[in-house]
Amino acid sequence: MTAPPVRPDPWADVVEEVVDLPGGPVVVRHPRDGLDLLDEEAFERDQFLPYWADLWPSAVALADVVARRPPRGRRVLELGCGIALPGIIAARAGAADVLLADWSPDAVAFAADNAGRNGVRVRTEVCSWERPEPLVVDGGWDLVLASDVLYEERNVIPLLAALDVLVAPAGEVWLTDPRRRNTPAFLELAADGWRTGTLPSSRVEGVDLHVLARL
Repeated sequence: MTAPPVRPDPWADVVEEVVDLPGGPVVVRHPRDGLDLLDEEAFERDQFLPYWADLWPSAVALADVVARRPPRGRRVLELGCGIALPGIIAARAGAADVLLADWSPDAVAFAADNAGRNGVRVRTEVCSWERPEPLVVDGGWDLVLASDVLYEERNVIPLLAALDVLVAPAGEVWLTDPRRRNTPAFLELAADGWRTGTLPSSRVEGVDLHVLARL
């Protein structure tokens, strides 16, 4: 009888990084190498890859924007939060409520750990944006954050559908992206229901900030 495969332990080899941002540095921990966490069973079932396990340039770019434009008093949701640098900055910058969401339980565990290490209060939820109902709040979210979430074509339509049910009537989406090939299609489809604007990041070369607001 063949033994079941051993699930990789994301806490077995962890690194700590310090990110200097307006308002002060942030310390985040994450697995040293995300590829070490590749789970063949999860990949076969959901094409799941451990993208969450790295500190991506787009997350640094988005955290920088949040630090410079503090969402004080706003309700903030970070979708596909990974290790949650932008969401942590939103909480530190005075957001009224911050929810960190990712479909990976390991990502959410690291997000909660990093929030605690930086002394901020957040809520967490294991949830895919393909089924965003657990993330819905009365009146919608004032601000939805997402960084580098368009790496696969299959993400485009579900993400737009999720934003439609999650964002408040006067809310915004701040999405940073390293000019992935799926981004133009996302923005073209988004233009049917959103005003869109794009600015290059002043912090990270090659990364753009896309701001979406309802028409």
